[in-house]
Amino acid sequence: MIKVLFAAAILAASTVTAASAANAPAANAGLGGPLIKGVCLLSKEAVVANAKAGLAIDARLKQLEAQAQAEVNGQRAPVDADLKVLQADAAKTPAPPAADLEKRRLAIQARYQPIQELADQRNREILATRQKALDSLSAQMQPVLATAYKAHGCGLLLDRNTVLGGNMSDDLTSDVVKGLDAKVATMTFDRESLPPAKK
Repeated sequence: MIKVLFAAAILAASTVTAASAANAPAANAGLGGPLIKGVCLLSKEAVVANAKAGLAIDARLKQLEAQAQAEVNGQRAPVDADLKVLQADAAKTPAPPAADLEKRRLAIQARYQPIQELADQRNREILATRQKALDSLSAQMQPVLATAYKAHGCGLLLDRNTVLGGNMSDDLTSDVVKGLDAKVATMTFDRESLPPAKK
């Protein structure tokens, strides 16, 4: 039977949990040292994981995934039922003629193909939706980040998650989360609609 995989792992790859994102500076802070004036840090993953709008994106994507999965499961259920009947018939003694079983098996296999294509289509649409929502959040975040950057007197901004160690004092992440929360508390969107993949 064909596996009809879906987007359960998409969000796992797309967002960092608030706990792990919040712990990143502690893991990198062990070396300490003097504060380097003008060098600031930011974790975009932690902003997405902790900002209200990021949490709203995560929740909405889970809703869209559940809807799409229900659509796929609804189409797959009758085919799965017919497959079970075929397997039960094949296990009978005496079994139906092998040619009849093979004909039924091929017919069932053909019915799974469009279901797999639907699952792949919905998966691509969820990925596109996720990317569009995160791009929109990033656009909302940019002026907030610029304000925090100026307020801290930054001259260089580094990704906090790539710093091996040092003085992590000028981390703009929490300021950006607070500013973003004040600007946008939620985000609403529907699943993107994409043309079918070319065969």
